[in-house]
Amino acid sequence: MADAFVLSHPEQAERLRQSCPEAAASAVLAGDPCFDRMLAARAHRDRFRRALDVRDGQRLVVLSATWNPEGLFGDGGADDVLPALLPRLTGELAADEYRVAAVLHPNVWQGHGPGQVRSWLDGARRGGLALVDPLGGWRQALLAADAVIGDHGAVTYYAAALGVPVALAAAPLAHVDPRAPLAGFLADSPRLDPCAPLPAQLDALIGGHRPQPGPARFTTSVPGESAGRLRELFYGLMELPEPERPALLEPLPLPAYEPVQRTAPMRVLTRLPAGTGTGTGAGPGAVVLRRWADPAYEPDGDGTAHTAVPEDTRDPGRLDLADVILRHGAPDDPRFGSPAAWCAETLRRYAHCTLAAYVTGPGDCTVRTRGGDAFALTAVPGAADADPAAYASALHAWLAAGRSAAALAEHGLLVRTGAREHRVTVAPLRA
Repeated sequence: MADAFVLSHPEQAERLRQSCPEAAASAVLAGDPCFDRMLAARAHRDRFRRALDVRDGQRLVVLSATWNPEGLFGDGGADDVLPALLPRLTGELAADEYRVAAVLHPNVWQGHGPGQVRSWLDGARRGGLALVDPLGGWRQALLAADAVIGDHGAVTYYAAALGVPVALAAAPLAHVDPRAPLAGFLADSPRLDPCAPLPAQLDALIGGHRPQPGPARFTTSVPGESAGRLRELFYGLMELPEPERPALLEPLPLPAYEPVQRTAPMRVLTRLPAGTGTGTGAGPGAVVLRRWADPAYEPDGDGTAHTAVPEDTRDPGRLDLADVILRHGAPDDPRFGSPAAWCAETLRRYAHCTLAAYVTGPGDCTVRTRGGDAFALTAVPGAADADPAAYASALHAWLAAGRSAAALAEHGLLVRTGAREHRVTVAPLRA
């Protein structure tokens, strides 16, 4: 029999007593150090969001899957919703309004192998899905999340304990102890309908969210105390005096910056508000824009559609039909000569393309039109930010509507994505 069974809540002691009475005397209430580290790092939520390249006005949706045939990352059977859900997450959720990330249990990676897992997720990754480090980054992702789509795993339960809206895409109640708080959480949580449109479900989930009291209550009964209680237990077992200094947990590290890496073709819907270009209404350079990564169906909505395709897309044939062709890279990358040189080369190579855009940083891009005009598009400091590729599509829409670029040099470009407005300067460059 173990010398100590560490528990995070008294209700576990009662279940331990019922399941194994001889172990009850060894139960020790010591809290949850994992949860305590998350609670201590809440103040850094904005930093964690920026590390995942979540832009102003975007919602971060985290997909959480445990290792179990009945979990969200299931066995590929008839009840496995993940294969159909993954491409829809990146294809139905507008790219400038949502960022999608996945947290898979380490045993999923170990059981199938990293190569196989990445192959299964390849389509979603090309659509912009971020894969979160299952050991070092999942806590930060939960703190950054606006919503979690999960199953009966611990990560989903931790998300609910933090107050994050949770929708269950898999909830096998038959495999959960009915006496455990997890069973009540699974029974009471909203379900994701894998066949219904995702944006409306997420709007309802986030807008109508009322945190369940159970997860926060039962995750730990002594929040913030685990370090001291565990050290007291360990030194007691060793029959040694505790150090005089306070017992502290390692803070959650700030993950490395992970920019969106989207190589799927983008379907873009644009609209110029009434009054645009006349000095009234929405202003001289306003463009309303929404983008989707390789959607299965033509997006609904008013406006004019065009296609923007990254040069490194998986299907080179899509470049022949692209209205806008994109490249992300450093401005001094010798392989492309220069941003202006790459733009000119791309327009020569693809006759259908009317605008080429080289994204050089989080808020900048260089563009060149079929007519030979070149511009530097730069987000205004302090304004809401978006993917600079969206600025390029907005400029394309402006010019395609027969508007002049001269007015933009004076007034700039106002790009609207979702509920945000992004101010962009348009500086002419030497062709």
